[in-house]
Amino acid sequence: MPRDPAKKIAILGLMLESNAFAPVTTEADFRSRVLLRGEEILTDLASGEPKLPTEICGFVAAMNETATWVPAPILVGLVEAGGPLEHGFFRQCHEEMRQRLIAAMPIDGVYISNHGAMITTETKDPDGEIFAMVREVVGRDVPVVATLDLHGNVSERMVESADVIVAYRTNPHVDMLDRGREAARALQALFGGMQPESTMIRLPVTPPTVTLLTDEGPYADLINFGQSLIDDDILNVSILGGFAYSDTPKNGLAIIVTGRRRNGAAVRVARKIAAQAWSEYRRYTPLLTPLDAAVERVLAVAHDPALPAVILADVADNPGGGGNGNTMWIIEALHMAGATGVIAGVIYDPALAAEATSLGEGADFEAVFNRVEPDAFSRRFSVRARVKRVRDGDCVGRRGFYAGRKMNLGPTVLLDIGGIEIVVVSIRTQCADPIFLERMGLDIGKARAVVVKSRGHFRAGFNEFFTHDQVIEVDAPGLTSPILSRFDFKNLPRPVYPVDADVTWSVPA
Repeated sequence: MPRDPAKKIAILGLMLESNAFAPVTTEADFRSRVLLRGEEILTDLASGEPKLPTEICGFVAAMNETATWVPAPILVGLVEAGGPLEHGFFRQCHEEMRQRLIAAMPIDGVYISNHGAMITTETKDPDGEIFAMVREVVGRDVPVVATLDLHGNVSERMVESADVIVAYRTNPHVDMLDRGREAARALQALFGGMQPESTMIRLPVTPPTVTLLTDEGPYADLINFGQSLIDDDILNVSILGGFAYSDTPKNGLAIIVTGRRRNGAAVRVARKIAAQAWSEYRRYTPLLTPLDAAVERVLAVAHDPALPAVILADVADNPGGGGNGNTMWIIEALHMAGATGVIAGVIYDPALAAEATSLGEGADFEAVFNRVEPDAFSRRFSVRARVKRVRDGDCVGRRGFYAGRKMNLGPTVLLDIGGIEIVVVSIRTQCADPIFLERMGLDIGKARAVVVKSRGHFRAGFNEFFTHDQVIEVDAPGLTSPILSRFDFKNLPRPVYPVDADVTWSVPA
């Protein structure tokens, strides 16, 4: 029996989670992480340790297993969360994607791998512009599927331009491979004649990041409720908590339901989920531990071996949310209190890493963190330190969010400032994987306290050392503070909870 003719599938994406209050993201930032074009994408996929987004790897694996197809690699970029993307570079990528897509025509299908919360220095919906461009080039009859981070801010243009949108369902994000596979299955269903119906409902709620965990809490309950409604009529339920710091008119908890047929089931399910979400919206209130209380806990743990060790999450300076990754409030407070048995990382300070590298292992010197203060959050901190270890930045993620992904942290050093050992890196990265500390010779299991620059992804990486009860989310200053009332939002749809206390809303008819 002859095989079905090979389907030609375009693969593209530009992944950035933009914090409107953070420094501008540039082309150099993408080049230091991932910026691949054409055949470079296939070469990376064929390597044993790809740098590409994990969902793309899942999509390709599923297509290889179940379909006869030919990939048409376009352009894929991935970078750590940061500020708005420099608009000129976005326009350059957008046009290159368009031209490469045109050159690849005719196309049978398209897979878009975006984050969903990107903004540029000039526009609030660049993700929507990419989606709309793809639809314009390939036409209405070519299936388009997309995956998004559950922190994406979804616009109507995105929903209208794609046939199926699949968002992550886990936070910490450990299901990207599965969601890529799900997108591949959706594309094959579209090839089989499925006529989907998608609908979106957005609520006036911008959940703080620490309230969006999916093991327990309000978001976990909502995700589980949505999944319980999937049946023969419903293909996918995606509930995106969004990313408040993008500060856009499309911010707000978004419910996207895709039905397998145009019979109104998607709308009915979306309304049911929206009603459930609104009935519990006040649960999205962050509860953090004051800095002085966190320091007291560390001191108690250090003096009493019978107490379980703790991990302090510097949620307000999370590079994974656009934080600088260099604020020293927690470390300075622990040092002033005489804390011992503490590991901290990873601190982004290229100048300090370069100086320590040049001095070499064993050198004692005055370590100056943030010698040029980028803002009021990242203030200067000077302390005597010893260089314990110098390494390059190449590694492969071991657990959780970065598992199996090739990473580069730039020149990296381990500094000892007494009772605290600090890992300093040269490429801004969220400390979501224990390998970032272990590769410097640190034994996490023997530490009494660990301080990580991460909001939540560290939970999946460090859960072999720390249970939920051992996690302390610290209230300190920073660009990613979960206390949203501290930010001067300009573009959020108002009123919106919890920025505003009094919000009224009802499920739209």
